[in-house]
Amino acid sequence: MEYDEPLFFRVVSYAADADHDVIDMVSGNPDWGAPSGIAAGLHDYAETGGETFQYPPSVGLTRLREAIAEREDVPIENVVITGGGGEANYLGMARALSRDAGSEVILTDPVYPYYPGKTTMLGGEQVFVPADEDGQLDPERVAAAASDETACIVVNTPNNPTGAVYPAETMQRLVDIAERNDAILVSDDVYDHFDYSGTFASALSVDSSHRIVTKSFSKTYAITGFRVGYAVVPDEHVDAVRTRHMLTNVTSSRPAQHAVLHALESTDPAYHQANRELVEDRIETFTRGLDRAGADYTRPDGAFYVMARFPGMAGTLENTFTLIDEGGVAGMPGASFGEAFDDWFRFALVTPRVDEAASRLGDYFG
Repeated sequence: MEYDEPLFFRVVSYAADADHDVIDMVSGNPDWGAPSGIAAGLHDYAETGGETFQYPPSVGLTRLREAIAEREDVPIENVVITGGGGEANYLGMARALSRDAGSEVILTDPVYPYYPGKTTMLGGEQVFVPADEDGQLDPERVAAAASDETACIVVNTPNNPTGAVYPAETMQRLVDIAERNDAILVSDDVYDHFDYSGTFASALSVDSSHRIVTKSFSKTYAITGFRVGYAVVPDEHVDAVRTRHMLTNVTSSRPAQHAVLHALESTDPAYHQANRELVEDRIETFTRGLDRAGADYTRPDGAFYVMARFPGMAGTLENTFTLIDEGGVAGMPGASFGEAFDDWFRFALVTPRVDEAASRLGDYFG
């Protein structure tokens, strides 16, 4: 996949420039607000002043790393705080490609487009494995695509854009494939708090030096602008990851880390449950509109995206603009996620206007 310009920005700009009302279902920015611990943590930090306004440790605030290590049941030494999940993914992929263990990166199709973009930026070669129509990934397809040239396997569960949640047996098999080919599985678990199936399994459940797991608080706490993520890195790779993090980003925001720590220590599980129930309600509302539109669609088991295929309208950028102009709804073209779902569109259910968007699509296509 080429990645010269993020299509996301072109779609958002086109929708913003429209001379009529457009419902934005393009980006994954949660609209339900952060837990109170985030604001409380920021206020608390603002009152500290002085030396606490200076650089935090490059690997992250010790108390935050301790809290994450306890949550993930891993040693604190294996936790590196990053500038969001994006940097964590970059560090994992970079480590895999810097080991002289091959140049190929196996990616799913459809794929979150930043992964192939990072592959190219790091000098790797993209190899795509198509997902099933329900978004599930058949590990045997990955095994067939893997070779001595495989340096890295990148997966995302719960998945953007399909909403698929990979079961434990899939994650175990993917780690096995990485071990067999001396590759590293980089598993992006950014949506781990948005599992509606009860089947989510992190690759952290598999003890192996061939897997790096990345996560972020962006979706968990609805704070995409804070840029606090982390990587859980096995012993033999952690020094290399820490060094690249230092050279790339030096460190991550100290006030944002302080706020996240406060939220980790104070947020009731009911916050996460309420958000899951909200998204599940939106899935039901939106898919009813898609039924009216005569569309095929994925029913997500996780994350907060729905992919839809409408009769007579392929998921191209041009048709995305047509849907904005004539339907008043902005989504992302399926073609921006690869070839397997290039006749689909992706819609983010992070707007309170989901019911109105469903009605508009039902009217337009129905």
